Amino acid sequence: MGEVRSGSGEAPELDAVVVGAGFAGLYQLHLLRRLGFATRLFEACEDVGGTWYRNRYPGARCDIESTAYSYSFSPELDQEWEWSERYAAQPEILRYLRHVADRFDLRRDITLNTRVDRAVYDEVRHVWTLALSGGETVTARFVVLATGCTSAVKEVDIPGVGRFGGRILHTADWPRDEPDLSGQRVAVLGTGCSGVQAVPELAARAGSLTVLQRTPVYALPAHNRPLSAAEAAATKADYPRYRRAQRASRGGTLFTPPTRSALSVEAAERTATYEEGWRSGVLSGLLRTYTDLLSDEAANETVASFVRGKIRDTVADPEAAEALSPRTFPFGTKRPCLESGYYAAFNEPHVSLVDLRRTPLVEVTAGGVRTTEREYPVDTLVLATGFDALTGSQTAMDIRGRGGVTLREKWSDGAANHLGLVASGFPNLFTVLGPLSPSVLSNAVTAAEQHVEWIADCLVHLRRHALTEIDATPQAEREWCAHVAELAGRTLYPSVESWYTGANVPGKARTFLAYTGGMVEYRARCDAAARDGYAGFALARAAGHAAEPAAGATTAAGATTA
Repeated sequence: MGEVRSGSGEAPELDAVVVGAGFAGLYQLHLLRRLGFATRLFEACEDVGGTWYRNRYPGARCDIESTAYSYSFSPELDQEWEWSERYAAQPEILRYLRHVADRFDLRRDITLNTRVDRAVYDEVRHVWTLALSGGETVTARFVVLATGCTSAVKEVDIPGVGRFGGRILHTADWPRDEPDLSGQRVAVLGTGCSGVQAVPELAARAGSLTVLQRTPVYALPAHNRPLSAAEAAATKADYPRYRRAQRASRGGTLFTPPTRSALSVEAAERTATYEEGWRSGVLSGLLRTYTDLLSDEAANETVASFVRGKIRDTVADPEAAEALSPRTFPFGTKRPCLESGYYAAFNEPHVSLVDLRRTPLVEVTAGGVRTTEREYPVDTLVLATGFDALTGSQTAMDIRGRGGVTLREKWSDGAANHLGLVASGFPNLFTVLGPLSPSVLSNAVTAAEQHVEWIADCLVHLRRHALTEIDATPQAEREWCAHVAELAGRTLYPSVESWYTGANVPGKARTFLAYTGGMVEYRARCDAAARDGYAGFALARAAGHAAEPAAGATTAAGATTA
């Protein structure tokens, strides 16, 4: 166990505050309460759901199969909930999260419509003081930021957008009352995953649709479909085995790992393998075919060329097909998308593509958007322009750690923490699915459960030993950052400007923000640190703080079932 320091001061009002009511925050609240910690959760939106509350744009759905993209902590929950589709749409996922909040009686400790504007750490008392948007101030020993990987909307940096005379909609803040787009001239700016999902739906509703594309994206067919009663029954019967395997997997989904290089087989065999991956309707169906697709440019080009061929097969206009075909970055180094009619939409006579690489966007005008070539009249402008991913939801708050240093200042040269969990100088502040953890390179629900349970066990350990503070040591933080960078450097990821590296946000430091070593290795390292008395962390005790009797279960494992 690390060296124990002593401070002094009175106890806080709460043991823990959780920020955010998505998958991670709801489970964190549930588990800490069952372990006997006085906990409150604050959520900025009008209801629970996190990203699945705000992202209600047409076509929004999960790109991981519903039976996998769901909680594993409660066998009873697995048996009582039935998913209607292979890939659930936003309304169904939101219903699921609302059901979880009600089933486990979480709402009594959730305060909605409330942001955490400021959090200041008291180094003597080992307490966080949080200023809330409603004017309330609360104190808590521990704070868990369950604010999401992709929840901080990137600021719009388009000249003239403020003078647009029509309606502006953002995919990440879609109106609850669905806007009527019939007969409207609609333009979509952005062709990441949100744009890819929205375009077919918008094409079906609008009088005309103009897609303004800055960078083309690799999109794979989802082959989404309803789930039969027989499939649901089989899934429920297999859930106990599946959930164990899921938690022990590399990315939170199950597949047979590849064993060969893409360059070690004949072209015909490789194409046949890619065809099988394409037909699977799985986001990683192509990436999991060969060992070197994310580490060797020549190997990657074989799969990139295959996808471009599929785009040409689908899009009738050769010029549009070429514009939709990525050629400036390797396949998979930006998050691929699952599509349901995206490429086919460009065969519709009322849908047009504007290649902003060829004719750059100049400005938004009062009546539309203008490129270097012409002005396009628009009634409704849809922004699918992305997020300040992985760090933005945390740096958006005024978080002040030791010496009054803000988290924004600490991360000005790039995110830094130990194990993706605690940033040195910000004691008792934990992050779920934050930077330098598997997060966006994994099934987010499975990754969140691992984080939540590790944090809960850590708090139990501190309580059992009458400790009031845990902080990452600077050396452990440096070593973890170096380890994450070294692993990423073995891949093609860092060579590409993407939201994985923060390159989509002007002024943001460029570092690869996710752990590429997989969840198995990551979980092992987190478990080893805990087993070794939280190696890499400094533990401390405030003066006068006495041991408290443990309430309820003494580990997360003893408190995970309903």
